[in-house]
This record gives sequence, structure tokens and C-alpha cells, in this order.
Amino acid sequence: MTTNTSLRVADLPQNAPTPFDLRPDSKGLDAIKTELGLLGLRKLSFVGDVRAQGKRDWILAGKLGATVIQPCVVTLEPVTTRIDIPVSRVYLKDWQNPDEPEFEIPEGDETEALGAEIDPASVMVEALSLALPQYPRKDGAELEQAGYTEPGKQAMTDEDAKPFAGLANLRDALKKDE
Repeated sequence: MTTNTSLRVADLPQNAPTPFDLRPDSKGLDAIKTELGLLGLRKLSFVGDVRAQGKRDWILAGKLGATVIQPCVVTLEPVTTRIDIPVSRVYLKDWQNPDEPEFEIPEGDETEALGAEIDPASVMVEALSLALPQYPRKDGAELEQAGYTEPGKQAMTDEDAKPFAGLANLRDALKKDE
């Protein structure tokens, strides 16, 4: 995006929210579309505010709206999805990185370390990327069954993979022998 939307924390008022209203132009939409690997992006907006929480922490809260077009995971045809979600970030002055080499971040954790700036535009792109459907599917699109195996052998089907399919076949074979 061409405009700078970063807000310097030192310039933010402690006693009043600082509003933002982002609606990227066509050039900005194209850049985000390319960055996220989308077929199309329309009606992107991110409206909200940044406000103080206590003396040293900050909260960004807003509403993200967008219409995205992605390829169907089955047919590769365009799939249009409307996204309307609340977005929140909490910037903590005393945020600590976990000491463990491997740690699990709780789902929905919206806290980050407070830096010198808060950028609503980068939060907008991040929130949009997290809200995208992972496996967009056109209505009625179904995968056909495909079987792969060595020449001369019968391919395993989805029915064969069911846990009791083998037992049912064995039961049927035993009944024939009676």
C-alpha cells in the first residue's frame, strides 16, 4: 500500500481513542491480492481505533470487511467469500517472549510486544490472511475417487479403508463356507 498508516505510540493521546478508517485504492487492493495469492479482492475496509489501556499498553480494535475470490480446491473455479470479522490486538509494553524453545500459543491470543509504532494496515492484511477460507470449495464440487496402485493389483478404495470393512468381508466369506 502506498500510504503510511503507522501511528507513533509516543504521539497517541492517552485520554482519547485514535480512529482509523482504511479502504485501500485499486493499487493497494492489487498489492494485497498478490501478497495473499488471491484471484480477486474487493470492498476491503478496516475501521476502528487505537486506545490506551492503562498507562503503558494499547488496544487496537476494529472491524474488517472484504470480498475475496480464491480458486476452488477441487475444480480451481473462482469461489467468492464475504468476510466480516472483529479484529483486536493488545500491545503490551512489558510483553515477554517465552523462554521455552517450544511453546504453544493459545488460540485467539491477540497480544503482542509494544513497539514504537502501531500499524493498522499491517494488522488489516494479517487479519485478512488469517480469516481466508483454507479450503474454498465451489457449491456441489466433489472429488472423484482416484485409485493408485502397482500394475496387476487392485487399488484400495475408501470403502476398504473403513475399520470394519475387512471384518465384514471375513464374516461374509465365513457364511459362504457354512
